[in-house]
Amino acid sequence: MQAPRNLRAGPLRRASQSLRSARSRAETGESDEAQGISSLARRSARRQGLSISTDSGVLKETQYSFSTRFADGIGTNPEELIAAAHAGCFSMALSAELGKAGITPERIGTTATVTLDKDGGGFTITTVHLDVAVKIPGGDKAAFDKATADAKAGCPVSKVLNATITMDARLET
Repeated sequence: MQAPRNLRAGPLRRASQSLRSARSRAETGESDEAQGISSLARRSARRQGLSISTDSGVLKETQYSFSTRFADGIGTNPEELIAAAHAGCFSMALSAELGKAGITPERIGTTATVTLDKDGGGFTITTVHLDVAVKIPGGDKAAFDKATADAKAGCPVSKVLNATITMDARLET
């Protein structure tokens, strides 16, 4: 069994309060009809490998490949993108929970570490660890703990993952 690989995304500074649709797209030269799949699920092999783009343009023909999972390949991989999405989503959820409690943080930083384990003939994301640091001058620890627990439970990305999600949350005052 291969040792688990931890992939990190973050830290994410200040969470945005606005939500934006994040759709990923991988493209090919064939029409969607010829492939029999939607435009949001298109994929292509380029000479340099696969690429992925998002409607927002943040990712534009960004390379991704199997080698970026276990070696020093150029580009990204699905686990790194999941970690980035989870870090960002959790920060937004925490910002909202703190806002409900009337608390305005100076800074929210979240790092998500995804563990990918060998599972039979394939791989499985088994755990995601959230490392959270929030600066709230004069912050109330009990209110902070409640907000982080509620954010972890309510984060849409946390809900969709079939993995154990752990968290260390630090209040900086």
